[in-house]
Amino acid sequence: MIIAIHQPQYIPWLGYFDKIDRADAFVFLDTVQFKKNEYQNRNRIKTVNGWQWLTVPVIHRFPQSIKDVRINNTVRWRKKHRQSLLTNYCRSRFYDFLMPYMEEIYSNEWEYLSLLNIEIIKYISRLIGIDTTFYISSELGNFPEDADERLISIIKSLGGDTYLAGSGGKNYMDISKYERQGINVIFQEFIHPEYSQLFGKFEPYMSIVDLIFNHGPDSLTIIRGAR
Repeated sequence: MIIAIHQPQYIPWLGYFDKIDRADAFVFLDTVQFKKNEYQNRNRIKTVNGWQWLTVPVIHRFPQSIKDVRINNTVRWRKKHRQSLLTNYCRSRFYDFLMPYMEEIYSNEWEYLSLLNIEIIKYISRLIGIDTTFYISSELGNFPEDADERLISIIKSLGGDTYLAGSGGKNYMDISKYERQGINVIFQEFIHPEYSQLFGKFEPYMSIVDLIFNHGPDSLTIIRGAR
């Protein structure tokens, strides 16, 4: 069984969903340290003036695990994000395929960042046809602090025999630890596809919402075609 593990991100890019789709089980790693202004609380969309960030404001103290990070709802971020999607994608072919759900997301006052991210990722996965089983690391139990030992323990707790790692894992993972535990490691090699977008020249590495607004139910086919 192939296991993939990753921190919950805000409306992630295409490669994140490729990893989910390639795994039998995907674990949201919400027990590691939160890193502000990476992709855990923000992502990019395409606009008529180029790309822009959509950032979820957070109340954060260092160090703090992702699962404990609260959203700063004194800032009107939900209205801003909703309006940004409306302004930049209202003329997209599949606006009505995704926007009603995003409207629902922004109508709720979320307290914790990880719960917001996980809800969106799970819904979008199902929307485009991914049927991978999801787990949350904080609900699975306590695991070692060492990065490799933590991953190995999570994989073994789910009965996995193969770990799907990001391509960057080659630079820091101790593969021998996995081999000694009988776990095969494979690396994700995702080449970003080019697809039809609004506003001229193609811009890669946008949030998954850019692909879905433009291609709707064909989004997963486009992602799989990049392997």
